[in-house]
Amino acid sequence: AVQLVESGGGSVQEGGSLRLSCTKPGDIRADYDLGWYRQSLENECELIASVSRSTGTYYASSVKGRFTVSQGSAWNTMSLQMNYLRPEDTATYYCAADRPLSPRLPSCQFLPYEYDYVGKGTRVTVST
Repeated sequence: AVQLVESGGGSVQEGGSLRLSCTKPGDIRADYDLGWYRQSLENECELIASVSRSTGTYYASSVKGRFTVSQGSAWNTMSLQMNYLRPEDTATYYCAADRPLSPRLPSCQFLPYEYDYVGKGTRVTVST
C-alpha cells in the first residue's frame, strides 16, 4: 500500500476534542472512498467514518453525532473532527483509501494488504 500521512493524535480528557488529518502527496483516484478505522486492545478494526463521492458520508453508531469526517478541496486530504471524546474512544486511528472499505477487519494490521492507501496510525488516548 501507498502510505498516507496522519497527524493530530494525542491525549485529551473526557469531553475534549481532537482533530485528525490525513494526506497523501499526489492524487488519489476520485472513485476511491476515504475512511478512518480504529482499533483498541479489546476490539476489532472498525471503520468509524468514511466519505465517498458516490454514497456520501458514513458513521459508525459509536461515533455518530460526535465525529465529523470531511475531505479537503483535493481528494487526497481528509480530516476527522472528534468532539465529546470518551475513554472508549481510546484507540489507534488509521486512515485508508480504496473502494470499497469494509466495515470491519479482524485487525488493522491487515489494512496495508487490503487497501491501496493506508496510514501508519495515530494514537488517541482519552482519560477520565
